[in-house]
Amino acid sequence: MSDQGQKIVTKIEANPLLTQNKPSDGLLRVAAYCRVSTDDEDQLNSYEAQVSYYKKYISQNPQWRFVDIYADKGITGTAVDKRENFIRMIKDCEKGKIDLILTKSVSRFARNTVDALQYVRKLKAKNIGVFFEEQNCNTLNEDSEMFIGIYSVIAQTESENISANVKWGIQKRMRNGTYACQFKILGYEKNNGEVVIIPEEAEIVKTIFSKYLDGYSIDQLKEYLETTGMKTKQGKSEWSKATIKSMLTNEKYTGDVLFQKTFRVDCISKKTVINRGEKTRYLVSNHHPAIIDRDTFRLVQAEIARRSNKSKKSDKAITKQGKYSGKYVLSELLVCGECGSPYRRRIKSDGNEKVVYWRCLNRIEHGKEACPHSKGIREDELQAAICRALANAINNEEVCSLINSNLKYALSNDDNSLDIFTLETNIHRLQEEADEIMKLWTSSGSNGEKYEAEIEKLYEQIKALREQLELSKSKAEANDSIAEASRLTELFASKANMFDEFDDIIVHNMVERIVVCENKDIEIALKCGFKIEEYIL
Repeated sequence: MSDQGQKIVTKIEANPLLTQNKPSDGLLRVAAYCRVSTDDEDQLNSYEAQVSYYKKYISQNPQWRFVDIYADKGITGTAVDKRENFIRMIKDCEKGKIDLILTKSVSRFARNTVDALQYVRKLKAKNIGVFFEEQNCNTLNEDSEMFIGIYSVIAQTESENISANVKWGIQKRMRNGTYACQFKILGYEKNNGEVVIIPEEAEIVKTIFSKYLDGYSIDQLKEYLETTGMKTKQGKSEWSKATIKSMLTNEKYTGDVLFQKTFRVDCISKKTVINRGEKTRYLVSNHHPAIIDRDTFRLVQAEIARRSNKSKKSDKAITKQGKYSGKYVLSELLVCGECGSPYRRRIKSDGNEKVVYWRCLNRIEHGKEACPHSKGIREDELQAAICRALANAINNEEVCSLINSNLKYALSNDDNSLDIFTLETNIHRLQEEADEIMKLWTSSGSNGEKYEAEIEKLYEQIKALREQLELSKSKAEANDSIAEASRLTELFASKANMFDEFDDIIVHNMVERIVVCENKDIEIALKCGFKIEEYIL
């Protein structure tokens, strides 16, 4: 038998830090939780009544010690994170300040089944009970969790039914166009329930839309608004880029309202998501006075889409998505004729002088081997060449007419101007085809019947288009909205100093693309479909 030492018992005293919160007088520390979900007068009266009742009720019991009344008013019961006093109560429980919580019903404690059971279990683990008066249920009892689960489901279902009824009422008003939406946007205010335009703010809105179509980027718009002293809706001098973007896509500026652009997934999580077609949307046209006409708004949306769909320019870019640059108009137009890469603006020192020039981005990033024949071009020489090319172009009556029509539409958004532009382009194309067939006929020396029939067919089409053109021109002349376009017409006719200086806005509106060729020629593709070649001196 092995030797065994004498059995010794050592007493380990309790940690006073863990027991100091226990009441020395043996009284139960009791708190109450109250909540109402709206600020309606009746509910506020109920709230005050609950607070008063529990204060008196707890204080009258000789075995209880009053701790506090934790009360949330105008707060939903489906989300715990929004109930500041509920969270404060739970924290006090964790600190050992409370032994029992009184509350009117399970629905007052939480309308979310998961939250109700989670917090009941959390408190029960600390031997803290919750007493629901209406259900006469104490969570410290063995069978309490089953009843609390049932009552919580009933409370949650009630919330879901109320939410469904509210949604039905809102959607009915949306269908009727009577839903009252907020108008806390620049340019508008509500006066006795009517939406009215604030003229000074409306001018700022128009400026933002106009500058964006002139090629300004969001960063440039922000800088312009701040340097010119224009104020936001809140009267601030500093503009947010998100605000400007939101304004450019807000259909309310056209006098229309699109209801249900966002929706809540459910009444429990209250998560709001963008409606991408999951729910019915309701467009109310002519809901209120417009600041921006629909055609201008449509052009802005098309420009936003164009800029968003730009592919990356640099191989060093992290994503495949390109970024629009409105700082220099040529950044969006200049393309290398050899490798197809865009050109980038650079600055270099030439003695004591700093010279601005444009260089193929592919060559900048990958060296001469990547694009051996592309040339760097001084900015002043490039701009001068573009001005010469455009000045020569407007001496051609046909080109001048097409450029005119395109600019008219850009400035007035008049569909007749667009018709004129399209018709004149088609006439020019058919005329070129007829000229080509005539050259083939002359050079071939063969039987001309085949060529003659083809030419006749083309001229019949040209005749029909010219008749349509005359009709569109007569309609356009009757439209008073193209006064600015008429001014341009006179400017083109006089050709007075039109392109003496490089103008970003005119180039942005007229030019589609500029290709820099190997021999320092540039090929300018106009938006009207014509191409012009010019040599850089």
